[in-house]
Amino acid sequence: MRRVIHTGQALVDVVVEVPDLPVRGQNVMASSATDHAGGAVTVLVAAARFGADCVHAGAHGTGPHGDLVRAALTADRIAVSAPPVADLDTGICVVMVEPSAERTFVTTLGAERHISVESLSTSDPRPGDLVCVTGFSLALASTGEPLLAWLPSLHPEVVVVLDPGAAFAGLSAHVRAAMLELTDVWSSNAEEAVDILRAVGQEPPGDLTDLTTAVAPLLRGDAVAIVRDGPEGCAVHVGEETTYVPGFPQTPVDTNGAGDTHTGALLAEVAAGTPWVEGCRRANAAAAIKVTRRGPGSAPTRAEVDELLASFPHS
Repeated sequence: MRRVIHTGQALVDVVVEVPDLPVRGQNVMASSATDHAGGAVTVLVAAARFGADCVHAGAHGTGPHGDLVRAALTADRIAVSAPPVADLDTGICVVMVEPSAERTFVTTLGAERHISVESLSTSDPRPGDLVCVTGFSLALASTGEPLLAWLPSLHPEVVVVLDPGAAFAGLSAHVRAAMLELTDVWSSNAEEAVDILRAVGQEPPGDLTDLTTAVAPLLRGDAVAIVRDGPEGCAVHVGEETTYVPGFPQTPVDTNGAGDTHTGALLAEVAAGTPWVEGCRRANAAAAIKVTRRGPGSAPTRAEVDELLASFPHS
C-alpha cells in the first residue's frame, strides 16, 4: 500500500481568537486560547482520516510539546519513524485568528529543526510512496541541507510532493532550482504560485487555470501542479491538460489548516488510486468542511466528505 510520508515540522499551534490584531506595541484581549498539534500533523491527520497509511519522518522534541504532537499522531494511527531529540522540546506557532477567520502566525524554533539524512532515512520510502516537503524546511540550513542531500537518494518511483508555503519564493535561486528539479507534485495556494513565477521572472496570469499551467514547466518531467484558491476551489495540471475543479463555499470560522487538509486528503486519495481531478474534488470538499471547524487538526473523515458531496449532486 502506498504511504504518505511527511518530512516537515510538527509544531504545537497556540491558537488565540482575537477581535483584531493589536496595534504595534499595544495589547488585545483574546476570547480563547487552545493548544493544537499543527504543521505537518495537519496534513498527516487529514490523510489518515481518508484511510492512508501515514508516517512522520520529521523530528520530535522531548517535553510537553513533543508529547502533545506524538499523542495527536498516535490518535490517528500515524507512525513516527525517528526517535525524539534528547533534551529539547518541540517549538510552537502562535496563531492569531480574527473574526473573518484570517490568521497571523509567529513561529519559534525547537527540536523539529534537528533532522539529518539518517533520521529522515528511518521512514524508508518505497516505490509509490508520496514524500511531502514544505518550503519552510528549506528556509533554514539545519533542515534544508539534510533534505536536499537525502531526496536524490530516493527510488525514482517515490513521488516527491512540494508544499512551497510562503517561504519558497524568497529562497536563493540555487535552493529553489534544486528542489524544483526533485519535485513530482506541486501543491500551493494562488499567492504562492504567483510569487514563484515572479521570482523566476515571469508575469503571472490572472486566471487560476492559466496560473497552474504556468507553474507546471518549472517542475521536473511530467510533474503534477495543483493551485488552490480558497472557496473557489483549485486547478490541477496533469499531463498536457489543466482542469479547474470548483470548490464548495462555506461560512468559515477558522481557515487555519485548510490548505494542509486539502493536501492530506488529496494525497490519500491518490495513494488509494483515485485520479488527480477527482482527488482534487474530494480534497476541495474536505477543506470546505475543515473551515467550519476550529483548530488545525479538525479534518473530516472520508464519510463526511461523501455526505457533503451527496448534497452537491451536480458538482
